[in-house]
Amino acid sequence: MDPTQFDRSRLHEIIEDYRDRKWALIPLLQEIQEEFGFIPPESIEPVSEALNMFASQVQGVITFYSGFSLKPKGRCVLRVCRGTACHVKGSRSILRLVKKELNLEEGETSADYQFTLETVACLGACFLAPTMMVNKDYFGRLNPTKVVSVLGEYRKDKEDD
Repeated sequence: MDPTQFDRSRLHEIIEDYRDRKWALIPLLQEIQEEFGFIPPESIEPVSEALNMFASQVQGVITFYSGFSLKPKGRCVLRVCRGTACHVKGSRSILRLVKKELNLEEGETSADYQFTLETVACLGACFLAPTMMVNKDYFGRLNPTKVVSVLGEYRKDKEDD
């Protein structure tokens, strides 16, 4: 399935749950992103109308918070930590290995929408440095063998679908 295609009726169901509750913009956007894996740009206007806001206000919130994305991401979002502790413990080589294994650069999504590669300033798990996350799962004390193993597990998950 092409992730840029989404169920518009489901989008409208989600929006209706928040109608006229301007304070609920962020939870509404979070639910949309959780449902579709991104916030479809086509949803900005209906969201703004339902919450009695300007479309530019909705757009501003989406672009301000790094947790929101207007572009589809992969089923597995990998975040490699670039924080000080991770840097000192070798995150640069971990990132280089992930790029090579997935054939992706930072910010890119694979053509099959299996993986998206991102870097972050800190994952908050300095005691596990170097660390990365795949979706909501943390992996720490990384080394090349462990990275290849983790990526293999997520590739395996795709094969099981």
